[in-house]
Amino acid sequence: MSYECIMLIELAHFALILAFFVAIAQMVVPMIGAHKGWSGWMAFADPAANSQLVLTGFSFAVLMHAFIVSDFSVALVYANSHTDKPLLYKISGVWGNHEGSMLLWVLILALFGASAVWFGGNLPATLKARVLAVQASVSVAFYAFILFTSNPFLRLAQAPLNGRDLNPLLQDPGLAFHPPFLYLGYVGLSMTFSFAVAALIEGRVDAAWGRWVRPWTLAAWVFLTVGIALGSWWAYYELGWGGFWFWDPVENASFMPWLIAAALLHSAIVVEKRETLKSWTILLAILAFGFSLLGTFIVRSGVLTSVHAFANDPERGVFILLILGIFLGGSLTLYAARAGVMQAQGAFGTVSRESALVLNNILLAVSAFVVFIGTIWPLVAELVFGRTLSVGPPFFDAAFTPFMVLLAIVLPLGSLLAWKRGSLNRARLPLAGLAVLAMAMAGLFYAIYAGRSLLGPAGVLLGVWVVGGAALDLWMRSGRGNIKERLGRILRFPRGDWGKTVAHAGMGVTIFGVAAMTAWQQEDIRVVKIGETFEVGAYSFTLDDVEQVAGPNYSSTLATVTTRRGNGAPVLMTPEKRFYPVAQMATTEAAITNGILRDLYVVIGDPQTNGGFAMRVYIKPFANWIWGGAMLMAIGGVISLSDRRLRFAVGAKRALQVPAE
Repeated sequence: MSYECIMLIELAHFALILAFFVAIAQMVVPMIGAHKGWSGWMAFADPAANSQLVLTGFSFAVLMHAFIVSDFSVALVYANSHTDKPLLYKISGVWGNHEGSMLLWVLILALFGASAVWFGGNLPATLKARVLAVQASVSVAFYAFILFTSNPFLRLAQAPLNGRDLNPLLQDPGLAFHPPFLYLGYVGLSMTFSFAVAALIEGRVDAAWGRWVRPWTLAAWVFLTVGIALGSWWAYYELGWGGFWFWDPVENASFMPWLIAAALLHSAIVVEKRETLKSWTILLAILAFGFSLLGTFIVRSGVLTSVHAFANDPERGVFILLILGIFLGGSLTLYAARAGVMQAQGAFGTVSRESALVLNNILLAVSAFVVFIGTIWPLVAELVFGRTLSVGPPFFDAAFTPFMVLLAIVLPLGSLLAWKRGSLNRARLPLAGLAVLAMAMAGLFYAIYAGRSLLGPAGVLLGVWVVGGAALDLWMRSGRGNIKERLGRILRFPRGDWGKTVAHAGMGVTIFGVAAMTAWQQEDIRVVKIGETFEVGAYSFTLDDVEQVAGPNYSSTLATVTTRRGNGAPVLMTPEKRFYPVAQMATTEAAITNGILRDLYVVIGDPQTNGGFAMRVYIKPFANWIWGGAMLMAIGGVISLSDRRLRFAVGAKRALQVPAE
C-alpha cells in the first residue's frame, strides 16, 4: 500500500478526533452564550456545526476509499472486504459492520446539525444556539463511543494479501440503501430531541415551536418509513422464507421509534393549531429519540439474539447504555422540572379533532409499548427469573393487531371532525355509504376466495375504510357546488393536505396487503426431479435444469424453472443457492415473478438422495401492496414537506410567548 494511502488513514483518524473537540466546543460555547445573551458566543454554533460535517465527511470518505482500493492494512477493511468482491459491495461494506456503521451514524448527526444551520436562519438566536448545542452533545457522546471503543481506523502491523470478505447475507443491493435510510430516520429524530430539550431549557413551548419541529419530525419519519420498507423487502427476497416481518428484536427496534414519531407528528399539529398537548408532545419527542438509542443498544450490545446484530461486545453495550441513561434520564428530569412552562392554552370538546388526535396518539404509544414489552421481556425473564424465553410472532400478532385495527377505524372519523368542537352529523351519510362500500368489498373477496379465511376480508374492509376515509376528507372539505367546482377546489388545496391524504391512503393499502397475503398465500414444499412438472393453485411449475455456475466471489447452484398459468405464456424463473468460499457460508436467492395481484416465489434447496432437489413454492396474493402502501406513506410525507408552509416553518419568524414563571 502506498505511503499516500497510509497518510490518508492517519489524517482521517486525526480529523475524527478534531471533530470530537469541535463538538465539545459547540456543546458548551453556544449554550453559555444563549444563557448570557452573548451574540458572538451564540454565533459560534454555525461554523462549528459546518466544521463537524466537513471533518466527519472527510473521515468517512477516506474509509470508503480504503474499502474501494482494498487497503488491508486497515483492520476493518481486512475483516469485511475482499479483492474479488464487486465494487457496489465494497462501497456498501463501509457501513456493513459495527465500526463503519457508527461512523455513518455520526456523519448523519453532523449532517442534521449543519442542516439546522442552513435552514434555520430565521430561528430565534437563543433557540437556535441551544438546539445546536444539544445536537452537539449527542455528537460528543457518539464521537467518544467511536474513538474509545469502536475505532474504524485501527491498523494491522503487516497488511495481509487479502481480506475475510463481507458477510454473504449483506452482499446485496439492499445494503446500499436500507441502512442509510434507516440511520437518516434514527438520527433525524435527534433533531426533534434537540428542539424539545432546547425549548425546555429556554422555557418556551408554543405554536411557533410546534411549527418548527414538525418538518424535522416529518423528514425523520419519512426516512424511517423508507428504511423499514426496504429492510422488509430485502428480507422477503433474500432469506428465502417468503415472509416480510418476523418481529425480530432489531426489526422491532426500528418500528418502535416509527410509531412514536407518527404520534409526535400528529401531536405537533395540535400544538401548532391549538397550543395544547404541549407536555405530551415534548415527551414524545424525547421518547422517539430514546427508542432510537434503545435500538442502537439492542443491535450492538448482544443482549438480545438477532440476525441483524452488528456486535456482541458487552463493553460497547455498557457504553451505549450509559449514553441512553444520560440523555433519556437527563431530558426526563428536565421535563419534570419544567412542567410549569407547558400549560395548555386552549380547551377542546370530547368530540373534536383534538380528541381524535389524542386517541390516535394513545393507540400509537400503547402499540409501541406493547412492542417494547415483547422485545425486552426475554431479557427481563433471564435476569429476574433465570428463565430463557422466546417471544415470537404469535404474541405480537395477538397483542399488537387490535390497536392497529382500532387506529384504522378511528383515522377517517377523526379527519372529518372540526377543531375544538366537532360533530359527525354532517359526515354521517357519507360515512355510512363508505361503511357499506367497505363491507361489500369484504364480502366480494370472501366469496372470491371461497370463504377460506376471515382475516383477508377484514383487511379488505379496513383498507377500503381507511383509503375511502382519506378521499372523503378531501371531498367533504371541498364545500358546496357541482362536481367540477368541488374538484377545482380540491386541486387547489395546500400540499400538506394532499400529503396527509396520500399517507393515510398508503396505510390503508398496507393494511390490505398484509391481511391479504397472510390469509390467502399458498405454499408447497416437495422434492422435484429435473423435467418434472407439478401444480400449485392455478399455476404449473417445471424444473427444467440445475447447473453449477461461477460468480464473482461465489459458486452457484442455478435452477431453471418454467411456470405458466393454464395456457398462458411461460415465464422463466432462476432460483439460486450460492456458496461463498472465503466466508464458508451459503445463501438462498429466491426467484420472484412480481405482479400487481400476486407474486410467484420459488426457492431451490439442496440435492436429495433420490436425485431430485428440494423446492419451495409460494403464491402470494397482493404481496407488493405491502411495500407499495409503505412507499405511498413516504411519498405523502415528501408531499407535505414540499408544502411552502412547512418548508419555511423550519425558520419562520413568529413571536414567542413570554415564559411562564
